[in-house]
Amino acid sequence: MDLVIRGARVVDGTGGPSYIADVAVHEGRIAGVSRGRMRTGGGRQTLDAHGLVLAPGFIDMHAHSDLALLHDPDHSAKAAQGVTLEVLGQDGLSYAPVDDRTLTDVRAAIAGWNGHPPQATAIVVDLDSDSDFDFDWRTVGEYLDRLDGGIAVNAAYLVPQGTVRAYAVGWEDRPATPAELDRMRTLVAEGLAQGAVGMSSGLTYTPGMYASGTELTELCRVVASYGGYYCPHHRSYGHGALDAYAEMVGLTREAGCALHLAHATMNFGENEGRAGELLALLDRALAAGADITLDSYPYTPGCTTLVALLPSWAGEGGPEAVLARLRDDAEAERIRHTLEVEGADGCHGVPVDWSTIEISGVTDPALDSYVGTRVPDWDTARRLLLRDRLGPTVLQHVGHEENVRAIMRHRVHTGGSDGILQGAKPHPRAYGTFPHYLGRYVRELGVLSLEECVAHLSGRPASRLRLPDRGLVREGYRADLVLFDPDTVAAGSTYENPRVLPTGIPHVLIDGRFVIRDARRTDTLAGRSVRRTPHHGR
Repeated sequence: MDLVIRGARVVDGTGGPSYIADVAVHEGRIAGVSRGRMRTGGGRQTLDAHGLVLAPGFIDMHAHSDLALLHDPDHSAKAAQGVTLEVLGQDGLSYAPVDDRTLTDVRAAIAGWNGHPPQATAIVVDLDSDSDFDFDWRTVGEYLDRLDGGIAVNAAYLVPQGTVRAYAVGWEDRPATPAELDRMRTLVAEGLAQGAVGMSSGLTYTPGMYASGTELTELCRVVASYGGYYCPHHRSYGHGALDAYAEMVGLTREAGCALHLAHATMNFGENEGRAGELLALLDRALAAGADITLDSYPYTPGCTTLVALLPSWAGEGGPEAVLARLRDDAEAERIRHTLEVEGADGCHGVPVDWSTIEISGVTDPALDSYVGTRVPDWDTARRLLLRDRLGPTVLQHVGHEENVRAIMRHRVHTGGSDGILQGAKPHPRAYGTFPHYLGRYVRELGVLSLEECVAHLSGRPASRLRLPDRGLVREGYRADLVLFDPDTVAAGSTYENPRVLPTGIPHVLIDGRFVIRDARRTDTLAGRSVRRTPHHGR
């Protein structure tokens, strides 16, 4: 054996009772699980795990590490949490499939999520530059090939519907023509055939939000034909949130497509205490045979870009058109009125309360003094959007603890950080989601048992991703494993100091190789792309 882990308390990812066992690892897989002491000989390495829990590596079902995995080989933000697989391409906007024009626009639109890699700081992509970071892919398959060059943790990918619409239709708020819809179907099918696990949408982000339910249903039919799943950030988490959830349930039922609800929350004042209504809606659909899962993070504030709060009409035409409207006093006043009086669709139909909006990051270092401050008014927000060219990221303090707890208990719940790694003060969920579940909600509050929680973070997401050999501590499975101390595991990240690594997670393995050993990041890049398991019907 390459490694024998001795005397661990195994929490195997099924939700079943834990047990003490020795676990053997060989050639990247679990070669044996022996309750009590393994009678066979030792391994080339032996790890004494007495007092530690051995669990499957955690799967982050909602990550924004699309560029960070490529330009930050350390990536301790996730590796140190015990994350061994992230799902990228979220919220309908990412970097494949693209042509040159679409890549330029998408990079500008989501700079607040992913920043600009070192030596690739221009908003407009210079395809002939000598940048140290090369956007050398255009298709989903080429992006996944780039990940296969070696990354900190494994990664799966969702075809981003907003990017697909930008590619085929542009950034206009209008129905797609039949030819454009055919082009979008083809782009989604190509992405799935090249290994994507499903399709995402960001239906409060332009241009994805311009798609009708009929258009989304047609794309979901393609996703279903490949055995993938649809992962929408739906049209509202505020006013009309239940109707927005119901729309997603209805259109995926019509398309025959599996549904995974992204960062499933019930936010803003009108939804306080209403998580039970959402869960009842889902229970009725599940009882009728729907295939539904969801993810959430164990915190109350949300995190997004400042520009995302604007009304959808302000985003028509793409990032440069947004900036032009912001420069125009009459257009800027119209935006303000929609935001503050009517309730913009980008702000979930709720009139914005500026006191809930905190700047968490900017792309221009000259604006760093704004980070950590609340936005006092529209004039400040407008000025920041113009000076930082739509780059500011914000925390939005609009969540409710009772909703967070109720949703995480549900039987189809999985964990997702929604971790945005950019900015001087990112949301602490980026560095703390998984140990926060284990330390706060398992050990301190008892909202979930340890066995239940690990299943939510490993076995259940692996099942959603249709991964036949990940997510469980079981012989023959990939040796993607985390060892943690159940008495001390905790998030180190806070709102004041969000980049602090967790405690109580001394070892993390991917394919049987230590990426974290004795609580320190090794130089191992064991991660690769994890591609969709081919559907039996194709």
